[in-house]
Amino acid sequence: MAPFSTYTTPQEVPEHLKPFIATQDPLLYTPIDHASWRFIMRLNQAFFAKHAHQKYLDGLEETGISTERIPLIPEMDAKLRKFGWRAVPVSGFIPPSVFLEFQALGILPIAAEMRTLDHLAYTPAPDIVHEAAGHAPIIADPEYAAYLKAYGEVSRRAIFSDKDVDVYEAIRRLSDVKEDPASTSDDIAAAQRALDAAVAGVHYVSEATQLARMSWWTIEYGLVGTFDEPKIYGAGLLSSVGESYACLKDEVLKIPMSLDSINTSYDITRPQPQLFLTPSFPALRKVLEDFAELMAFRRGGTEGLGKAKMARTVTTIQFDSGIQISGVLSEFLTDAEGNATYLKFRGPSQLSHGDFQLDGHGPGYHLEGFGTPVGTIRGKSPAEFTRADWEHHGFKAGVLGKLRFDSGVTVEGVLKGTVERGGRTLVASFERCTVRHGDRVLFDPAWGTFDMACGQSIPTVFGGAGDRTAYAREAGGVRPSPIRPKTNLTDENRELNPLYARLRQIREEPIDSRETLLAMKEVHDRLEKDFPKDWLLRWELLELGALRGIEIPWQKVLRERLAEIAKTREDIGTLIRRGLELLA
Repeated sequence: MAPFSTYTTPQEVPEHLKPFIATQDPLLYTPIDHASWRFIMRLNQAFFAKHAHQKYLDGLEETGISTERIPLIPEMDAKLRKFGWRAVPVSGFIPPSVFLEFQALGILPIAAEMRTLDHLAYTPAPDIVHEAAGHAPIIADPEYAAYLKAYGEVSRRAIFSDKDVDVYEAIRRLSDVKEDPASTSDDIAAAQRALDAAVAGVHYVSEATQLARMSWWTIEYGLVGTFDEPKIYGAGLLSSVGESYACLKDEVLKIPMSLDSINTSYDITRPQPQLFLTPSFPALRKVLEDFAELMAFRRGGTEGLGKAKMARTVTTIQFDSGIQISGVLSEFLTDAEGNATYLKFRGPSQLSHGDFQLDGHGPGYHLEGFGTPVGTIRGKSPAEFTRADWEHHGFKAGVLGKLRFDSGVTVEGVLKGTVERGGRTLVASFERCTVRHGDRVLFDPAWGTFDMACGQSIPTVFGGAGDRTAYAREAGGVRPSPIRPKTNLTDENRELNPLYARLRQIREEPIDSRETLLAMKEVHDRLEKDFPKDWLLRWELLELGALRGIEIPWQKVLRERLAEIAKTREDIGTLIRRGLELLA
């Protein structure tokens, strides 16, 4: 195994994303984990050789993924660099906005945990099977990689609602509880009720939700090709030894991929009743671009402001001057023509330009909110004001001046200073300032300095802060992943793991058939004595006999025991049956 000192965090990772990067420890994985990985990959390669996109099998090798052992992310990172991508280890669920920002940078976040043997067919929690064996191989296809990066770039501008965040937290909790061997049925039921309540609280479909649906029906559960011969490329299917096997059957409806996918919801806890089929990966880019044209970051104006206000999350409103205002938009005023005239933000707010926070204008300073007019004064934007323009409106040293916006908003105070970029005034600051619209006071002198953002129109509105690193540093809100992902080693399997390790040693040692059979018999006898419910190691014994051409005298006992275990759970029965088919 490669030493982990060979891995370095990509330089392009901004500071606010670094807390989500974990450390993949090779000792994290137990012999059972490696056997589970190997079983999944054996099944997958046999099935996907016929039913996956042609790049899947080649992509496994090209992205550093072995059948025999759980891959090391540093090795994958080195391979992905050849395709212009990088990889970083993360732990469990990370916020969707964080995942998408990594993706937009051409970085694949890989959950370092391994699913438990109890959830081999499917796990609701992110794990290395899903991220490495699912997402990574298809990245080796340049047309798909281009779609993935474009999707990340579009999605990182999407507006999330506060209810989206609630649903994400509830899904994360339910997935963690389901995957935790210590969870009780009551724990799972409580987490499910919390998710149901979060979903019930969603009162509209946000841009982020619509894009999540597009991701689900393409990146996670997509099919490519023709209706006569569809091929699997979605990571959710490529990492599910259960659902991938059934998804190509006629009972699962196949729908032509289109923008309508954003209107089709999904349930992560159940097999999907329909899937979307694209004729090619470039066709996905066209659907993505069609949706991008409908988003607030392309349309701006009061339509974008309406989405931002409804979201009740941090969004960024950018004026035509380039000034960016980030915060939770609580209100905006409009004129008779429907143009925005005044914006109000609550809570920590930020002023930026080109996605970089302006000095002294972070959320630590604008802690209680921010407000500003937008528009023209006698047809001219204050962003275009010269010194003569300011003086024309009475703004001289220590003297009260007054701006009368064409919208009716007035700003009266002493001009303290301005912030300029590229010959434009981005911010004008006033002391002893009063801002009014008719009889309504929008800013009172007792509140301190009034900082006015300058611009006459709003070409773009997008989700998140302009300078995300600075906003996270000053306003908080970043909840990092655990540095070291969890292990599947438990008191229950502590004595079983050495048996898995012993059989792997037997398989890898070039010893003769008689010695191999004797060693296998020792493992089998211990299984029969202490571990009557374990199925995977029994299958591995049968597999080793088949690989070595060894006739196992107690093969009938193995198969009878597997048949008994198969009856205990439908999903385990399916895995056992498919595993035995590999040996036929």
